[in-house]
Amino acid sequence: MPTPSVAVRVVLTLAGLSLASAPSWGADAPAATASSVSETSFPAPTSAQLQAGAKVAQTCAACHGIDGNATSTEFPKLAGQHADYLVKQLHDYRIAKGAKHPARVNAIMNGMAATLTDTQIRDVALYYSRQTFKPGVAFADKKELKLGQAIWMAGIPDRAVPACVSCHGPGGAGMPSRYPRIGGQWQGYLEMELQMFRNDRRTNSPEMHDIASRMTDKQITAVAEYAAGLRAPTELPR
Repeated sequence: MPTPSVAVRVVLTLAGLSLASAPSWGADAPAATASSVSETSFPAPTSAQLQAGAKVAQTCAACHGIDGNATSTEFPKLAGQHADYLVKQLHDYRIAKGAKHPARVNAIMNGMAATLTDTQIRDVALYYSRQTFKPGVAFADKKELKLGQAIWMAGIPDRAVPACVSCHGPGGAGMPSRYPRIGGQWQGYLEMELQMFRNDRRTNSPEMHDIASRMTDKQITAVAEYAAGLRAPTELPR
């Protein structure tokens, strides 16, 4: 990936789906509040569930941070992620009954998920979903950012790649269970996951494998960079 030349904050508005660029935001920027968590099939968690989830999260903190805001681009930010989606991923890391291999393979996470009960998985997912998400920043030159925006908003027609916005939403908020919140996620992590989908190293989403398999390295890098600078334009009620 070329050395970033311009730091850009990407903001999409629902009204006009317009693109605005401004200087990068850093640690002092306003983070999305806990109320930005999208609605979920789970009822509002009890204080006991959140306390239990926080206890489980202590074992996850080395990679994901105790509040779900990972400090390394190797690991995804879990704060503000849909509880349904987190539950699904943790179950995918385990070997389902009758299966020979887990649906999602990662040496560290396979071992971690295998030690968790279904209740612990639910509680830690609810805990992370209620943590304050700290959005990322897009570092890209204008040409790369423009390509990423085009892919996000319109897809890649000549390669039959659909627009990312159709599943993940204008600001990358996604929706519970199937589509994760990826707006503001680490660029490096998003790029790595797209590469893994493309190369059959991540196999728990046939749709994403199909999409990524038709994208070039340049396109993957550009759209991951663009998504990293997004943040949800609206906050859903609790």
